[in-house]
Amino acid sequence: MQKDWPDILGGLVLATLGATAAGWALAHYDIGSLRRMGPGFFPVVLGALLAGLGLAIALPALGREAGSRPGIEPRAAVAVLAAILVFGFGLFRLGLVGATAAAVLIAALPAPHGGRIWRLVLALAISALTVLVFGLGLRMNVPLWPRLS
Repeated sequence: MQKDWPDILGGLVLATLGATAAGWALAHYDIGSLRRMGPGFFPVVLGALLAGLGLAIALPALGREAGSRPGIEPRAAVAVLAAILVFGFGLFRLGLVGATAAAVLIAALPAPHGGRIWRLVLALAISALTVLVFGLGLRMNVPLWPRLS
């Protein structure tokens, strides 16, 4: 029986990273309490969650046989890389809304779901969510709209 080694090793890597982050935060920061959280509270919780997620991936894979390995789809890989580049290079020229919408539209090109409407709704929804989180919620200093100059 061939074990599902990618899930086992991937889960163990996640569990190790999470446990290491939580342990380091425990050793170097004050955790505080639930009412008065210290600077180490959030890293410890996130590290513990990551370790738990890693174990949730690795432990079931111990009793599972390896399936067929999924191949890499070149069109999808190129689309995702192009979307990252467009977002990175276009953020200050296109603004957060334009760069996000362009990146989503490019990344969605090889998607199996057809239709322009689906892609446009996806781009609008993710752009709106990005503006809400980063523009209004976190008040990051990035232009929301394209520069006209």
